[in-house]
Amino acid sequence: MGEFVKRCPECSSINLTVDEKKGEVVCKSCGLVVDENIVDSGPEWRNIEGEEDQRRAGAPATFTKADMGTGTQIGSNAEIFNLPGAQRRKMLRLREWHQRSSTSLERNLKYALVEMKRVSSLLNIPPSIEEEAARIYNLAVRKALVRGRSMESVVVGAVYIASRQFNLPRSLNEICKVTGANKREVGKTYRFIARSLGLKLLPSGPEEYVPKFANKLGFNSQTQTRAVEILKKAKTIELTSGRGPIGLAAAALYVASLLTGEKRTQREIADVVGVTEVTIRNRYKEIIERLGLAKTIEKLERELEAQQ
Repeated sequence: MGEFVKRCPECSSINLTVDEKKGEVVCKSCGLVVDENIVDSGPEWRNIEGEEDQRRAGAPATFTKADMGTGTQIGSNAEIFNLPGAQRRKMLRLREWHQRSSTSLERNLKYALVEMKRVSSLLNIPPSIEEEAARIYNLAVRKALVRGRSMESVVVGAVYIASRQFNLPRSLNEICKVTGANKREVGKTYRFIARSLGLKLLPSGPEEYVPKFANKLGFNSQTQTRAVEILKKAKTIELTSGRGPIGLAAAALYVASLLTGEKRTQREIADVVGVTEVTIRNRYKEIIERLGLAKTIEKLERELEAQQ
């Protein structure tokens, strides 16, 4: 379709309408055919079984289904059991043989993708990341990387890899705790798969975890912004190197809460974040000393004690 004309060249009216059946743009004021032979950019249609569903194509292919969403299904239970006896038995036999004819790869994917759907639901994983995780698992199965490994560890590992690729703040501890998977086994599995498939995983930055933790702790946007600023300054002096991102994010939020007056105890933050108070305390001391915030925080704490 060419550029759509917004005004009638004859009467300058903007009262134009598109006749989709004829492929014409018509002025409703004077009847002039402003444009013709326009191309329909909508979906293709054909009328086979009434007008309820005239789509020519089905749903798009997806890695989250064992047959990519393009497989054949021999009737539903309701349709088959409404048939007469002989036809019903015939259709049931056909469906049974159809299921038996599936390959070991298809059966593996069928069970694994159900497990992946469960894991994604528990972790509240977005559909785009679930799709990527399913693609990674599909590649791992086809390259025989799952042999000798439990299906659960490979599924959870694929979800963790996809989350890392999309910069979704989900730590391995959190994923294994929620899903009940063995952390050591999942760790070995995801590293093996990533290395075998040539997937590069950049280390997660502590600032990626700040929004999630700040939301759980009920901090306002000011505290969240201050925590990100603290982490950026810490990064410039290489304070974040060799330290766990979750502990740094928790300590930055603790320091930011002191500076903005939204104080939470280290215990409260540790319970929400999933690290120990000792970790937060150590990172907190390093941050305030290296960034020159020790005196400012001491002053704020004295003022707070005086008010109490």
